[in-house]
Amino acid sequence: MRQLPFVLLALASINPLFVNAQTAKLQEIQAEGLKTLTEPQIEALSGMKVGAQVGREDLQAGADALVRSGLFAKVVYNFRTHNDEVILTFQLVENPRIPVSYDNFPWYGDSELNEAIRKDLSFYDGTLPEAGTVVERAAKSLQDFLASKGATVQIEHTVVINPLSDGNIQQFRENGVSPRIASVEFSDPRLMESRAVQQHLPEVKGKPYSRMAIDIFLAEAIRPLYLQDGHLRAKIGPAEVRLAGNPSQKLPEAIPVYVPCQPGPVYEWKDVEWSGNQALSTITLNRTLEMKPGEPANGMKIEGGWDRVKEEYGHLGHIEAKLNAVASYDDTGHTVSYKVAISEGAVFKYNEMAITGMSLAGERLIREAWPLRTGDAFDLKVFDQFLNKLELHREGIFKELPIHYDNVGHFLQTDDAKGTVDVLLDFK
Repeated sequence: MRQLPFVLLALASINPLFVNAQTAKLQEIQAEGLKTLTEPQIEALSGMKVGAQVGREDLQAGADALVRSGLFAKVVYNFRTHNDEVILTFQLVENPRIPVSYDNFPWYGDSELNEAIRKDLSFYDGTLPEAGTVVERAAKSLQDFLASKGATVQIEHTVVINPLSDGNIQQFRENGVSPRIASVEFSDPRLMESRAVQQHLPEVKGKPYSRMAIDIFLAEAIRPLYLQDGHLRAKIGPAEVRLAGNPSQKLPEAIPVYVPCQPGPVYEWKDVEWSGNQALSTITLNRTLEMKPGEPANGMKIEGGWDRVKEEYGHLGHIEAKLNAVASYDDTGHTVSYKVAISEGAVFKYNEMAITGMSLAGERLIREAWPLRTGDAFDLKVFDQFLNKLELHREGIFKELPIHYDNVGHFLQTDDAKGTVDVLLDFK
């Protein structure tokens, strides 16, 4: 859960400034702890003006405005006097920002849209916080820009997962009817000739234009093709809209999309170095990973190997085990090796099962079929196999008992203090 910022007034000593006077002239605004912003930008974001008469409430309002901006995780301020004028100092901790993405604005380049925001937010560099007044101002800037072009639309924004890389993005979207995608062309001719690609194209071709939909298509249908052939550092996209003709004429209802792709070299598997492993030996980990030196570094197989390692830990009760795999590329020999730091976590033990949406007779049969007993090390493999029986092989559990349900909701509730896990099943 994201921690909310706070404002703190810090005074080194009792300041007599506002004792006999309601306001005083603001001589200077200083800011400490800045990494990307400047003091003039802090002045603008606070809504305060150097040279203006200010009182205590104005100082607090300025600090509150910085908090509401969403740019800061922490805002502390203090003030001192000089020649009966106020010197205000903000001590700030900036929030991390995430990249901005424009989902369905095919008629305008990112540079145009970025400039529209930058006219109002001078600090804008293509990133914004997850929330706050600056995000709302950015949306308003885009809306005004489109209105100047004759389009009366509403702009929505939401934080979504970036389908092509790690982390989130701040997505802006026009709330209206988008043109459809007429065609998708790739710079890599092998993709144009690939039967697998042609089978997947209907997932986007003919659909409303959406950069997010295209990125998901690239991540799920195109990137795996490169990864399985060892192109671990392939560069895919971003997709471009290439329009020709008179821009003053009516825009087409279907638009072509072009995707630049650079496969890069094919890498071979070199080795892996494990650390933090105690419950599983290095020999077991290597055997589970199933990668051999000199073979093509199949990215999909590698990802599957990390999943199998986590499954092995789950089999031993380490259901919260985490892997941090860092690749090291040799661009001369075209090999890849990994350093994998493992955080095994505690061994969780099974505690109890809660069942909802099932008859008493059916619940009794479920509990009889469940193989773990209270105090046993929790086994994720056993849990997954049991779910498979409930969903695909019901007769093995319920026998002749007539049972009717469409799906099984399931959840594992852990208690870190006790080192236990409860199983929750909901039949619908």
